[in-house]
Amino acid sequence: EKDHGKVFGFHRSMDTLGAVAGPALALLFLYYYPGEYSLLFFIAFIPGVLAVVFTFLIHESGIEKKEKKEKPKLLISFSYLKTCNKKYLHLFIGILIFSLMNSSDVFLLLKAKESGQSDENVILMYILYNASYALLAWPFGIIADKIGLRTTFISGLIIFTLVYVGFAFAEKSVHFIFLFLFYGGYAALTDGIGKAWIVRSVPKDEKATAIGTLSGWQSIATMMASFLAGAIWYSGGSAFLFLLTGLSTFIAILYLLIKTSNE
Repeated sequence: EKDHGKVFGFHRSMDTLGAVAGPALALLFLYYYPGEYSLLFFIAFIPGVLAVVFTFLIHESGIEKKEKKEKPKLLISFSYLKTCNKKYLHLFIGILIFSLMNSSDVFLLLKAKESGQSDENVILMYILYNASYALLAWPFGIIADKIGLRTTFISGLIIFTLVYVGFAFAEKSVHFIFLFLFYGGYAALTDGIGKAWIVRSVPKDEKATAIGTLSGWQSIATMMASFLAGAIWYSGGSAFLFLLTGLSTFIAILYLLIKTSNE
């Protein structure tokens, strides 16, 4: 129970290592086969299929099967939000507010491309982001267990704010390199830590439901945020988008500071 940050941090580190290897191989592929994007995407499809196949070979142990009182409903998240404890609900709302402002990472890559970076440099920057994330997620998870998941998570949101404001003014390669490295730090401070915080805020038999509910609503919020980000970029420019996103994140930070507490 006391090692949630460490466990989720380790999971994110291992998972993100794949996100480092993938773009690195893509960069190598484009070096030898410039412009062959269709073939590259086809090759990238194969590991995804294999991952699904291997998932069916995993067997859980030590799981007690309970008699189901009722069948799971399609909109179970609505009913769960009505019955969940306030600790989870406040955390859910805070993270959802942030998700409504956090558009797809593709916009960061588009900003680098807009500033004159080559395709190879953009991929390299994405690799740096994932490498930073992978290297920091586990140690940050360990630190979070000691100083508090809330403190760690909110620190990540503050870094997110600074990074997005930085992207608004970034022009040179060195600017983007540092920003992507710090963006990896933000991800390491929030992604696994957020899930650990969720797990610690609910009873044992509600953990999967709690994470699933948040993940589902986060996906919807991110889709809406990305649609809105595209519209803002088109009408007001990239700098305005990043400034607005960064500064708006303070709404989520203030909400979490007021409504939540460290375990």
